[in-house]
Amino acid sequence: MSGGAGTRLWPASRSDRPKQFLPLIDDRTMVKATLDRIEGLDIDPPLVVANRAHADLVARELAAAGHDPERMILEPFGRNTAPAAAVAALELTASGADPLMLLLPADHVIDDVTTFHDAVEHAADLAAGGRLVTFGIVPSSPETGYGYIKTGRAVDEAAFEVARFVEKPDLETARAYLSGGNYVWNSGIFVFRCSAYLTALAKYAPEMSRGCTETMARSRRDHGLYLDEERFAATPSDSIDYAVMEHTSNAVVVPMDAGWSDVGSWTALFEIAAKDDDGNVLTGDIIALDTTDSFVRAEHRLVTVAGLDGVVVVETADAVLVTTVENAQQVKSIVDSLKKSGRPEATKRTESD
Repeated sequence: MSGGAGTRLWPASRSDRPKQFLPLIDDRTMVKATLDRIEGLDIDPPLVVANRAHADLVARELAAAGHDPERMILEPFGRNTAPAAAVAALELTASGADPLMLLLPADHVIDDVTTFHDAVEHAADLAAGGRLVTFGIVPSSPETGYGYIKTGRAVDEAAFEVARFVEKPDLETARAYLSGGNYVWNSGIFVFRCSAYLTALAKYAPEMSRGCTETMARSRRDHGLYLDEERFAATPSDSIDYAVMEHTSNAVVVPMDAGWSDVGSWTALFEIAAKDDDGNVLTGDIIALDTTDSFVRAEHRLVTVAGLDGVVVVETADAVLVTTVENAQQVKSIVDSLKKSGRPEATKRTESD
């Protein structure tokens, strides 16, 4: 799934080239890193669900990873993860097959690929028996930026029934979850048989199910599958969690400790990046004097920082962000303000100085 806008990573990430198409962790884009991550699994060629405005970007990433550049489902606009999963499942079953589907967001970081593969293979065994499987990240801190899953009865030595999904908590609640030991972060990664998901969607979200089926029937193929705009617009928007997983008694969670991050903000990126002796993450042409525990990224010119602690500075050709590591989540509000003002910098990058 590669349909997100990544507004919390503005000004690097914008609607015309969101974070999944940027090299934020290493020299690979996050889409390419996701495609590389599935190498070594017994898996069919990947299928990417993305915004049609990014068709050329997706095709380029697929080709760079050695895959068919036309393995794309292209949305006219995002309708959240439940419809994205549904159209993918419908595409994968169109020939009469009924495969297991591993559903991966394209903007995650997973450091320990071996542990990830082990978890996927275990989840696949459960999904082959009809379970709807999600992955829970073993929490390392009382994180307030993630949703949580409460684990229920053990299914086996490495999986649990889902007791309930919970929204992003306040700090006190997050600390209680961490000390309790029976909560994991909600990763947004899933494994299920296509028919099992489609059956559950028809039961719990029938209007969405019909909308996705009718959308697929009206869609056209042209170097990828372009979803019908009119019918997709009339399809309800919701997440897999809300549409299906919170209602079914068939949901299972596999805890996973594999160095996961969803890179949802500059703070998240700062936390997982390699730091220098001063605790800084410096990318590009940077001079940092008497500066500690800071994230500074320069794309087009020299950036100098002096006498600061815990700051975030991101320079692009047409915008500069200055905030603190603590307050980097407010970047989304900046983007909202830019959009209200009609500023093009909210959505498009100008690559000239």
